[in-house]
Amino acid sequence: MRYGALLAIVQLAVGCSPSAPDNGAARQDNASAPAPAKAAPQGEERLVVAFGDSLYAGYGLEGGEGFAPALERALAAQGIRAKVVNAGVSGDTSAAGLARFDFTMDGLASKPDLVIVGLGGNDMLRGLPPEETRANLDAILKRLKERGVPAMLTGMLASPNLGADYGATFNGLYADLARQYDAPLYPFFLDGVLGRRDMMLPDGIHPNAQGVESITAKVAPLVAARLKELK
Repeated sequence: MRYGALLAIVQLAVGCSPSAPDNGAARQDNASAPAPAKAAPQGEERLVVAFGDSLYAGYGLEGGEGFAPALERALAAQGIRAKVVNAGVSGDTSAAGLARFDFTMDGLASKPDLVIVGLGGNDMLRGLPPEETRANLDAILKRLKERGVPAMLTGMLASPNLGADYGATFNGLYADLARQYDAPLYPFFLDGVLGRRDMMLPDGIHPNAQGVESITAKVAPLVAARLKELK
C-alpha cells in the first residue's frame, strides 16, 4: 500500500494524461490506408541485454508483451536484427542487481553489443539513500566498461513526498552517471504512461501491454541509434 501511495504521488507530479478520444472515423481511414513498408532486419544479429527490475521483467504481462520482446520487435521494424535478452528481475534494488550482475553476464552465450540498465525504482520506493543507488549503478556501469560492453540507462523519478533534497539527489544521479560513462539516457522510463489507466495495470505501478508498446516506441530509437554507432 505504501508503494502504491508513493507512486500515486508521482503520478500527480508528472500529470495524468487523458485517454485519447475514440475516433472511429480515424480508425477506419487508417484501416483502409496501406501499411508503411518496414525494413527487413539485416546484418549480423546484435545481442542486447535489458538488465533491470519488474519494469523490464514484464511483471503481470503475458509472454511476448514485456519490454524485451517489444524492443526486439521495434528494432526489427527499423531494420536491425537483434536478440534482446530479458534480464529483468521483479523486486530488484540496485544492490540486488549489482549482486547478480557477474552471474548474469557470465551466463550469456556471447558478449553483448549493448546492455540497457534500468534499476533504482525499488530503491526509491523503499526510501533508500540515493547515494547508495548511485554507488551501485556506478559499480554496474564500471563493470560493463571493464568488460568492454557499451551501456545505456533508463531513469526513474523520486516521489515528491520523499522531500526536495531526496528528489534532487535521486533524480540527478542518472544524468550524472550517463555523462560519466558516455551512456545514452532515457530520463524517465514511465514517461507518458504513468497515471494513464489505459496504459497501466490495476496496481498503478507497472505498465500493461499497451503501456509497454508506448514506452518502447520512445526508447527503441535511442537503442537503434546506439547500435548503429557501435558497428
